[in-house]
Amino acid sequence: MSTQTVTVTDPTPIPRAGEILTDEALNFVAALNSRFNPTRQNLLAERSVKRAKVAETGKLDFLPETLEVRQGDWKVAPAPAALTDRRVEMTGPASPAKMAINALNSGAKVWLADLEDASTPLWANVVDAVLNLRDAALGTLEYTSAEGKEYRLRTDAPLSVVVTRPRGWHLEERHLLVDGEPTSGALVDFGLHFFHTAKALIANGHGPYYYLPKMESYLEARLWNDIFVFAQDYLGVPQGTIRATVLIETIPAAFEMDEILYELRDHASGLNAGRWDYLFSIIKYFRDAGSAFTLPDRAQVAMTAPFMRAYTELLVKTCHHRGAFAMGGMAAVIPNRREPEVTAAAFAKVRNDKTREANDGFDGSWVAHPDLVPICQEVFDAVLGDRPNQLDKQRPEVSVTADQLLDVASAGGDATEAGLRLNLYVAVAYTAVWISGNGAVAIHNLMEDAATAEISRSQVWQQIRNEVTLSDTGNTVTRELVARILGEETAKLRGEVGEEAFAKYYKPASDLIADICLSEDYTDFLTIPAYELVG
Repeated sequence: MSTQTVTVTDPTPIPRAGEILTDEALNFVAALNSRFNPTRQNLLAERSVKRAKVAETGKLDFLPETLEVRQGDWKVAPAPAALTDRRVEMTGPASPAKMAINALNSGAKVWLADLEDASTPLWANVVDAVLNLRDAALGTLEYTSAEGKEYRLRTDAPLSVVVTRPRGWHLEERHLLVDGEPTSGALVDFGLHFFHTAKALIANGHGPYYYLPKMESYLEARLWNDIFVFAQDYLGVPQGTIRATVLIETIPAAFEMDEILYELRDHASGLNAGRWDYLFSIIKYFRDAGSAFTLPDRAQVAMTAPFMRAYTELLVKTCHHRGAFAMGGMAAVIPNRREPEVTAAAFAKVRNDKTREANDGFDGSWVAHPDLVPICQEVFDAVLGDRPNQLDKQRPEVSVTADQLLDVASAGGDATEAGLRLNLYVAVAYTAVWISGNGAVAIHNLMEDAATAEISRSQVWQQIRNEVTLSDTGNTVTRELVARILGEETAKLRGEVGEEAFAKYYKPASDLIADICLSEDYTDFLTIPAYELVG
């Protein structure tokens, strides 16, 4: 029994919150924070120390002290039956209930229930997401719209297997205090979800499965493994029941894939190759390194760029060598019903991208809309056939060096004013909707999450820092130029959304983007200052 004082600071009434914020559940979260939050804080401090060392040398390399792990003969635990076939994974927030039901009914093998980048951490969102996931595990999740339309879990086909993504280590939860101090957002998300769903999921033949975001070292993976061991003992769940897939979406983590899997080997399921967060991390990590690490317009950075190929091929090789699944990146296209030719062209690009992943050895991939599920399914069916995965595709011919992972110049391309405008428009538009309480935002026929805003605002800061010349205008990117264009893009948004929404959300978002883009100092995460604008 916890002897700590646990306080919920948000007085807003939340329907059925009492079912989730029970004394027993809150005591479990308090126990997690008491035991593991100090280590989390130390590891966050170590990130800054390591980044400073890299800034001095301009180099990042594979760790000499873990050579034995990379050369060792070991594998992760065999996958549970429910996770052997992951060829299509649908992503999206777990709140509101309507979106959760649509995702579970989508036909995808897996639903990534996102409590992180696609969710604003309003306290109501956090509680409602766990409630929906608990109800889904019990088979009771349902929703009726104001118009009377009913949403129910389908019974004519299997529901997607749920893999939940908690927040990253860097985010705190100010609405739940332990002994007067904010808790870790990751431990709140994991703790409430695990406490309320683990046994029901096991009874369904599934289990408590997780995606772990934004880690930067194998020591951070070790922390998660320690948490899993403690949590399973606390609830009397057999060790190894929890399974985790790690997103390799930071540049330091790309150098520690083996080590991360090794630390989690009794609980590991696989690794995932992201895109925007990975590029965001490269800018963040090498922000002092000048033009060698300056990216072109983000739309020009394809997954086929040599440095991105090095990253994804190393991920597939590492995963399959260790018996883990390699999961591909996001297809974020949203069908445009008014312009079917635009949708057809976008779907063709999705098909090509998923074909590349399947042929490279990935075991599955992500989509952001149910209409993309059949496309991804068809592509992976063609490669996998009757096999649930392609762990047997070992990729022994792949050999990736540190220089190849860091060869950002291999992206080619250039920076344009059109790209700068797009970055500023998207950064403001996304942030405004995020602070209004919605973390999954449709912008220009794409379903965007926080990763898009992070790479967008980071590119702007980088272009100012390196005095980049824009190829389409010949202008040098300066604070004055960015301030002017930001004002123009903000005015455009004001005309699109109206005065009330502009004053409440878009003006504060624009001010925040101005602050972090025009600052001399780099802001590590947009969502930390944005959280101060959330109720």
